[in-house]
Amino acid sequence: MVETITASEDLKTYTLRVRDGVKFTDGKLLTSADVLYSLRAPMLLKGLPFTMLISRNFDMDAASAPDASTVILPAKSPIADGREVICQTTLAIPDKTTEFTTSTPSSGPFTIESFEPGQSTLLKRNDSYYGQAPALEKIELRSIPDGSARVNALRQGQVDFISAVGPAEAKTLETADGLKVTNSELPYASYLQYTMNIKAKPFDDPRVREAFRLAVDRERIVQNVYYGRAFVGNDIPALGFPSYNTALAQRGHDPERAKQLLTEAGAAGIKVELTAGPEMPGMVETATLIIEDLKAIGVQATLRELPAGQLFADYPAYLSWPFKAGYTPPAYFEINHTPGTFPDVDALVLTARSAVTGQERLTASHQAQKLLWEKGNQIAPVFVPTINAASDRVDGVRELQFPDLSRVTLRN
Repeated sequence: MVETITASEDLKTYTLRVRDGVKFTDGKLLTSADVLYSLRAPMLLKGLPFTMLISRNFDMDAASAPDASTVILPAKSPIADGREVICQTTLAIPDKTTEFTTSTPSSGPFTIESFEPGQSTLLKRNDSYYGQAPALEKIELRSIPDGSARVNALRQGQVDFISAVGPAEAKTLETADGLKVTNSELPYASYLQYTMNIKAKPFDDPRVREAFRLAVDRERIVQNVYYGRAFVGNDIPALGFPSYNTALAQRGHDPERAKQLLTEAGAAGIKVELTAGPEMPGMVETATLIIEDLKAIGVQATLRELPAGQLFADYPAYLSWPFKAGYTPPAYFEINHTPGTFPDVDALVLTARSAVTGQERLTASHQAQKLLWEKGNQIAPVFVPTINAASDRVDGVRELQFPDLSRVTLRN
């Protein structure tokens, strides 16, 4: 909905130019007031934490819409990556919207014709959409929570496309007649990590953290859990994004060195418990292999597996656990960095976001990533793509962070 985004020379103010001629489905023109409200909405409507990226970076109370085509966003501190922050939001709703129903005006390529909670959503082509018109007149989105049931629905021709396919299920579908399996490419792969809390022993010792990272056989995880449909991780996030530090050596599998480090730290034979849950494909299976690798270096490691939906249910408690699984959707390293663990890394990330020249920003980002690689507290063995499967008569799906169906076509 925004045509241009320009930053002031001091990187403290961003100006958005709203595209002319964009209409909501009720016929009203989209204006700067709507864009400004859409940017404020996650904060005003108490959205989930990951939707607060705009309010974390911009002073939304001081933001303004001086005319129908302009939005002014003051940054809380100078940032060079404000465009990337702004463009991570996808919400475009009318000013003052507080409820979301099938009749709420929208502005995308489809509008909602009907909705049955937990069952299905019927989307109808929005003929007033300003962009490239969808080829399909309607798309029905069916809610099938169980992965096996989704696969069976595809096999039986009840659906044409399924997303979030498990790696083992994808393996079985690869040879099925009339079906095709695809996955998103970098940078659209989630960062699967197992975090060691440096406030808890034994993880306050960087030698223990390094030993745990060296203990993990990453290639085994890629092949045995994901059947080759994952990317080897190197314990830092944002693989595939422009500022990712490709100069860092790939951390290998070195159990002998890991044993030596544990001995030096006085931590040989320590007991640890890793908490994980089925919050994304392969999270528990990867944790199981990590436990095996830790046992191989003499660690008395056990796995605590929580039911689906429970891993993040009590988030303050989650943050306090000594050793736990987690993941981050595809995201820029600098923008999504969480400060508070390593102050020297935090300072470099601040420089990477605010320096005047691109080279200064890149240098600072690479230094921050190098420090995390050397002394960080995350084992990140793989980046996990979204795996999709479809009938071979389906074309045009764009494999982004989520599948984009706006340009899908179906052959008879």
